[in-house]
Amino acid sequence: MIRKLINRISDWLEDGIRSICRPLSPDARVIVILTMLLLFGGLSIYMTVSSIYNMGKKSGQQMQIEHIKRLELEHSQKADSINQLNRFKYE
Repeated sequence: MIRKLINRISDWLEDGIRSICRPLSPDARVIVILTMLLLFGGLSIYMTVSSIYNMGKKSGQQMQIEHIKRLELEHSQKADSINQLNRFKYE
């Protein structure tokens, strides 16, 4: 059912384009095709470059960079894990 609807729309569009292009000479058709190619190609390049340029512009203002904080270490010395009495004898 959907495939039939898509085929009908496709045929309708094709008939419409053929009726518009029929009175044009072959040279005029080439000129129209090249003009459309340049127009849509330029628009595509503009949209790509514009989107890359504006990618982080709006979200970058809201994003705050936070610096890494210093790790707080314990200053008191605890018992050694091997020798619980902390009797260090160096000989």
